[in-house]
Amino acid sequence: MYLNFYGLKEKPFQILPDPRYFFLSSKHKSALSYLEYGLLNNVGFIVITGEIGTGKTTLIKKFLSSLAKGTITAVISNTNLEPKEFLQMLLQELGIDYTKDETKANLLNKLYYFLIERYAQRQRVILIVDEAQNLPLSVLEEIRMISNLQTEKDFLIQIILVGQPPLKNKLLQPSLEQLLQRVSLSYHLSPLSEDETEKYIKYRLNLAGARDNIFSKEAIQAIFKYSQGVPRVINTLCEAALVYGFVSETSSIDVKIIEDVVEDLYPYRLGQLEKKGSLSPTKTQLIEEEKLSYLLNEIKKHLVNLENAIYNFRQTELFLLYKLSYY
Repeated sequence: MYLNFYGLKEKPFQILPDPRYFFLSSKHKSALSYLEYGLLNNVGFIVITGEIGTGKTTLIKKFLSSLAKGTITAVISNTNLEPKEFLQMLLQELGIDYTKDETKANLLNKLYYFLIERYAQRQRVILIVDEAQNLPLSVLEEIRMISNLQTEKDFLIQIILVGQPPLKNKLLQPSLEQLLQRVSLSYHLSPLSEDETEKYIKYRLNLAGARDNIFSKEAIQAIFKYSQGVPRVINTLCEAALVYGFVSETSSIDVKIIEDVVEDLYPYRLGQLEKKGSLSPTKTQLIEEEKLSYLLNEIKKHLVNLENAIYNFRQTELFLLYKLSYY
């Protein structure tokens, strides 16, 4: 609804990960360099962690889009699986036929022969597991077993585990010591700085066709204050702010609009940033998950309602103009 009003070709702050809108902050650049280094040097295990909404999935999509032709990838994001189910999903991702009644040993043999064939053809095979913090310990142990499939010199499959900070704690479990020893590279993706937040917002706006600075300097400072530099939260605040600005026919998003958005859709951010340090990391992560989920649902409801209201208003306006033309 607001695209024409702000001179945009498309929505710049979509929640869904889009590699075209990948912003190469200093943190994302480092993470991408780790992934590229690991690929080039045939590193067996890489671990990427980051808080909710820091852009881990977008980073992985950008990485996948840069891979050379012939690279075979399997991406698994459904991590609530048993070991055999995980193996079945991996084979399915790689296009390997199997039957449901096959034993785990048979599934592993099929995977091994597939990897040997690909290795003989000099094709890389990469397994990426997203939301890996949710993997049961038994599946992580299965992944370690998969990493045992190697030649005398090279790994037959490279494995990248991506997840929230609890993944690191899970890997420190005594039962996973052998898996932890295999992790060659690990990187934690931090939120954006205030300067990067400003560049991030302008980058996405320019990519969507904006010619002017739609957000004022003060508005961007407020966005950083309430988002703490988390890209997903920045997106939700900016998207809502554009709708609010369109409704009020404001060509420039100022700090007042950001405050209104936060007050309506993100109330727990008000006056609570100072208390954040008093919570334990585990409790904070759980609260942030619940709050972010609530925020996204509330924003979705508000945006739908606003767009419907605007549409109905415009339709009524056109109808009245049509009626007046007869008088």
